[in-house]
Formats: sequence, C-alpha cells, structure tokens
Amino acid sequence: MAGTTISRRNLLQTGGCALAGGVALFHASRAFGEKKPGSTVVPSSMTKEEIIRKYYSAWENKDWSTVDSVLAEDFTFTSPNHDDHISKSTFKTRCWPQTDFIKHFDLESVIGNGDEVFVKYLCHTKDGKSFQNVEDFKFKGGKIESIRCYFGQDLGFPSAASLGHR
Repeated sequence: MAGTTISRRNLLQTGGCALAGGVALFHASRAFGEKKPGSTVVPSSMTKEEIIRKYYSAWENKDWSTVDSVLAEDFTFTSPNHDDHISKSTFKTRCWPQTDFIKHFDLESVIGNGDEVFVKYLCHTKDGKSFQNVEDFKFKGGKIESIRCYFGQDLGFPSAASLGHR
C-alpha cells in the first residue's frame, strides 16, 4: 500500500487552520438573522418555542425591534377581526398599539409539529381583565412566516360562529 508522508509540522499547521476555520463558521452561523449593527439577533440555535417565548416577551416589554427580528420579511397575520393575511407593516400599524393594554401573557400550551406551532395563551390586561386566544404559527427559515389568531370568547370580535357560519 502506497502512503503519503507528511511532517508533524505540516500536520499541526493544517489542523490549526481547520480548527480556526471551524470556529469562524460556528460564529458566523450563530449570527443568523442579523441585519445591521445594533439589531436584535435571532440565533439559528433557538428552538421554535424559544422564538415564540421571545415574541410574546417583546409584546409585554413593548419592544418592536425584537418582534420585527423574529418575523420573516414576507410575514402575514390573519384574525377574525378583518385581518386577512395582512403584511408586517399593516400588522404593526393595526395591532402594535394594543401593547398599551397588555400587562403579560401566560403561555398555557405551546405545541408544535415541524414548521407549525400552536400557542394557547391567557393575556392579562392592565385593567385587570384577561382573555384567552389560540395562535397558529408557521415558520420558514428560522423565522415566523405567518400567524393566524383565533379569538377567545366575549371579546365582541366577529367570528364564524357568531355570524351564523358553522
């Protein structure tokens, strides 16, 4: 069997270069999602549940930059409140002002399968009231591609059942 001879010095230099390259690739992969200096980074190692918890925490803390960082550029939002696949900018305009009323969320269930995660939560408002919703999250490329919100009861929002559609 013919072999190739390599000196220890060359072997160590090659191994050192491979190690340095591996470390650089690891750090580059951790920066997934970063758009510009000072922006919020969503590491690729975050689970979908961690991203969802980060999303709701940002609503509690009125931190739009974090919400924006976890939403895909082509994000859409749908709800029974006349929101049919609205864009990220329309979502921010219509829905973000609700943060003025939100005290905190209790995430009661976070259940996923592949790129789809269902969240059932209890939202507590600053005036001492609460309501329960279910949201269906779809993920693409490590970001939230869409959310479909299903309202709980007694909110006064139209739903298929309240309009006589079953």
